[in-house]
Formats: sequence, structure tokens, C-alpha cells
Amino acid sequence: MPIGDPIFDVGGVKIGVEICEDAWVADRPGRNFPGSGVDVILNPSASHFAFGKQEVREQFVIEGSRAFGVAYVYANLLGNEAGRAVYDGGGLIASCGKIEGEGRRLSFEEVTLTVRTIDLHGNRLHQARTVSREVDVEGWSEVEAPFHWPEVQRWHGDEPVLPMSKEEEFTRALALAYFDYMRKSWSRGFVVSLSGGADSAAVSCFAKIMLDLAADELGEEKLRQRLSYLNLSSERSSWIKELLFTVYQGTKNSGEVTRTAARELAKAIGADHHEWEVDEFVEGCESRVETVLGRQLNWEKDDLARQNIQARVRAPGVWMMANLRGALLLATSNRSEAAVGYATMDGDTCGGLSPIAGIDKDFLRHWLCWLEKDGLPESGPISELSYINDQQPTAELRPQSENQTDETDLMPYPVLDYIERAAIRDKKSPLDVFASVKMSYPEYGRVILAEWVTKFFRLWCRNQWKRERYAPSFHVDDQNLDPKTWCRFPILSAGFTEELKELQELVSS
Repeated sequence: MPIGDPIFDVGGVKIGVEICEDAWVADRPGRNFPGSGVDVILNPSASHFAFGKQEVREQFVIEGSRAFGVAYVYANLLGNEAGRAVYDGGGLIASCGKIEGEGRRLSFEEVTLTVRTIDLHGNRLHQARTVSREVDVEGWSEVEAPFHWPEVQRWHGDEPVLPMSKEEEFTRALALAYFDYMRKSWSRGFVVSLSGGADSAAVSCFAKIMLDLAADELGEEKLRQRLSYLNLSSERSSWIKELLFTVYQGTKNSGEVTRTAARELAKAIGADHHEWEVDEFVEGCESRVETVLGRQLNWEKDDLARQNIQARVRAPGVWMMANLRGALLLATSNRSEAAVGYATMDGDTCGGLSPIAGIDKDFLRHWLCWLEKDGLPESGPISELSYINDQQPTAELRPQSENQTDETDLMPYPVLDYIERAAIRDKKSPLDVFASVKMSYPEYGRVILAEWVTKFFRLWCRNQWKRERYAPSFHVDDQNLDPKTWCRFPILSAGFTEELKELQELVSS
């Protein structure tokens, strides 16, 4: 067996291979091919989706074809193949420094095919002009494969593949992830506790978008075949109701604003929506505990515990519905909440899949505004999201007189997300994070910024155990917080005690 990087002579056309990550490194195997007469470099790849990543792929494909004087053919995995990672396909063909063909990304098809006609004679002339260094070809393994190439027909190509905005990439990536996760786990749709807030709204909207995009690309008959285990009804309009169950679980602390928002959004996307109250369960738990404690619970002393029990008693009912329907219960916690533990374990984190735990709240709110007004051509906008977007995010776990909001409990989400990226992605110390956030958000005073940086680091360290327990989430960038596949951090640590002391001394001096 040839060992190393063999060249394949296929009917007089010499083919070299770079495999996946080979093309991303400085000392790529393709550097050895010029001078050896290679005409084509093939790159079979399993490159997972991340925001803006296709531009990087295009760069190394273009540069490989230019520098090596070859036709460069890049093929990528497509779909949700392992649960967390989504592969976006998007095959590329380049010749002499120019993209000649690009395949559809984030397709619902099992396989896509991109075809182009390449002038190998022109490439050989280019290679002869540009490859000046001598290459020692002794020891090269060359595998000969007899093959008769058919007469070449000029391929006029398909419509050009347009670049995607970040909003479109996010929408198509998660819709495909939903589709593959559902069918490959043999789940019969989704169940969501729809609170009338941004997170549960986003999680629910993706079920509708998934169905719209799949039906548009595959057609109803082919989609029915791909989901044959579901036995979908004959009426296309009823499919979303069969696949998405939502429920608003109210308490005396819930408001009509969120109740109306949940009802109107569910109606707009066609979900099988219901409402039920959970106060009796909250009161039952509290009364039992009061009997043990020998006193009545109150908000001044028992605030956190009373908030958490409201979130936790919502879990059994939706779990039961998911079991009865054979569906996936979707957790609704986002990445910003995961970073600081602003989520109730076995409450809003309960579920078999946590689809938005890899996306920050600031972008999620922006995306919901985009979806309200624009959306994708195949699915359209969802104007009823205005009921969600007009609100300030709130957990609605304290009495309404408290006017509870997420950002009052934590800090402004843009600041929180900035601190998270600086501290976790960029691995900066508290002092360096403070210096950076002070420059980016000069409208806030240095004292309050120092408090927010301190709060972030303390909450980050204190809540690693929560991140360890999150249901699988979809990766949409290369800096996610998933401890099982990316961001390892000890559950017990010193909590940046010395570093935060330095920060406090700096601010107080």
C-alpha cells in the first residue's frame, strides 16, 4: 500500500488529495504537488457549520487552485450527523484562483451535486509558468487507474449561490439541525413550554421554519417519504400542529402581556397550543416546606427558592406531554443564561435538546426582530413576534409589583455577551476584561462596569455544574460554552478570588 500522499493517475489526469483539515494548515500537502504534474486536488471534508466559515473555505480553495495551478474540488458533509454539530455542505470547485462552482449550503437533500467544466490544458500552462521551484519526485507514490474520459460537454452552470447574512445562516442551520435531529432520533415532533418570552418563541418558530424550508426544497411527497415514520396527514396545513405542541403555564405572577404573546405566536405558526395554570403545584410545594420550616415563606428571605419552584413545577407536565406524543421536549435556555447560570435547573433547562444554548441573548433578540419583519423567502416573516419584541425580557417569577427584568437581575445583555467573549473566548483576566469593556461601553461608569465584570466571573465559576447538565445544544460558532465538546472548566475552583481582588483595589484607588 502506498503510504503518505500518493498521486492518482486516472486516465492521464493526475489527482492529488488533501483531506479536510489538511487545507487549513500552513504546511498543507498540496505544497508538494506543484512540479509533479497534478491536475486536480480533491478535498473530502467534514467541516461543521460556524458563522462566516464558508468565506474561509472559499479562501483556501481559491488559494490552493491558484498557488498549485490546479482544479481544486472541495466536498463537505451535509446535515446533523452527530447531534451537536451541523454540517452545511456547500461544495466548491475552483480553477487557477477563481471559484467556478458552488453547491447549495444547508440543503435538506441527502446529497447535492455541483458540476463544472474545467480547462485542464489552461491549468497546465498556468502551472508551467508559475511553478518555478524544483520538486524531488523520487519516492512519490503514484497509483495508476486506467480510465476513459468521455467527451466533455460544456456545463453552463446553475444560478449563482448568493452569500448569506448571519441571520439567514443561523435560520437555515438550525432549521436543518431540527429536521435531522428529529428524524434521526425517531421523534414525533417537539414540545415547548411557551412562556411568551424571546427564548421559547425562538425555539418554537424554528419548528415552523424547518417544515417550511423542507417542504419548499423537497416537495410534499418527498418530505413525506423522508418522514414516513410519522404518518403525516394528507393536509399539509395540519402538519405543524401534528409536530409542535406548545403550552403556556401561568402563575399569579404571570401577566396578560406574555399570555397574549404566547397565544398569538402559537396561532401564527400553527402550533397545537394550550394553557394551564400551575399555582396549585407551587402552593402545594410551598405549604409542605412551610410545615417543615415552621414558618411562612416570604420574598425578602426566600426570594431565589420561591422563584425556582415556579420554574420547576412547570417541568412535569410538559415532560408528560412529550412522553405521550413521543416528541422531543425542547429546553429554552440560551448561551448568555448558561454563562452566568441565570436558569433554573429542571425548570427552563429541562428537555432532551437545548437548541439555542449556543447562541447569545443579544443576537437572539436581534434575530427575532429580523424574523418579525423579514424572514426567509420560503417561510416569510412572522409579524406576531411583535408581541415578543415589544417586551423587556423577564422571567415573571417575582410578584408583578417588582417589575422584574432579566437585565435588572444581571446587566445589559450586550455587555454580558461582550464580557463572556472577552473572558472565555479570548481568555482575558478580570483586569484585562475590565479595561476592554470600559473602552467599548464608555457610557457606563467604571464602578458599575467593575461590578458587572466581578459578577460575571463569580457567576461563571459558581455555575459550571449547570453547564455540565445542559441537554445537547447546536454549535453555531467556534467559541461555544459546551463543556462536553469545547469549553472545559472545573466545577470547583478558586473563583478568580485573587484576580477579582486586584480589580476591586484598582477601582477603589
